[in-house]
Amino acid sequence: MNVLIVEDEKSLALEMDEFLSNEGFIIEHAWKKSSAEEKIFVNNYDFILLDLGLPDGDGFEVLKQLKAMKDRDDAVIILTARSAVDDRIKGLDEGADDYLPKPFSLNELLARMHAIIRRKHKLEKNEVNIHGFLLNIQNRTVSFNDERLNLTKKEFEIFNYLVLNKNRVVSRMSLTEHVWGDILEVNSDSNFVDVHVKNLRKKLAAVSPTDWFETVRSIGYRINC
Repeated sequence: MNVLIVEDEKSLALEMDEFLSNEGFIIEHAWKKSSAEEKIFVNNYDFILLDLGLPDGDGFEVLKQLKAMKDRDDAVIILTARSAVDDRIKGLDEGADDYLPKPFSLNELLARMHAIIRRKHKLEKNEVNIHGFLLNIQNRTVSFNDERLNLTKKEFEIFNYLVLNKNRVVSRMSLTEHVWGDILEVNSDSNFVDVHVKNLRKKLAAVSPTDWFETVRSIGYRINC
């Protein structure tokens, strides 16, 4: 999943980057309010980790701008040294999904992110069973009849994103953005997405029929259940 870290304390930002990258997240950085607003205008994110005390403005302004945009469902976790209860209430009232005061444990941050994923996609736990395939979001594995499939990192990320958005058509552009990151840095005219999807479908079909994995012509893909 695609994560924007809005944090001017570079040592903390890089620490979060390393930890979350090892957990399979795609990371982008914004060190200032202005750069955060530019990135949010161009890209959609699964998570925005938002510091309030930015050098050129207040993080609340970034949150307000995000929530004023239509058709956005980026999950926002506020990360701040501010301890006032009023700030916590304000952040949640203005649309943040969670609030984590500094200093914090990176494992707790990850746990809160997984909790948001479960709430957002109405999951009871970190596993999704789809047509006999068991996808574990936390362990980043896919298995069938207790046999783990040998998926590449990108194949897992594609399958994970499609499963979490099951019964919805996911465009190639959306898939590119959420799996590869900044859409400005990839060539959306190439067929690399289709190649990865083809390889993924081949591995799934090797153990079970995949007629529920649909290609929507000229648009993208949909997993039906």
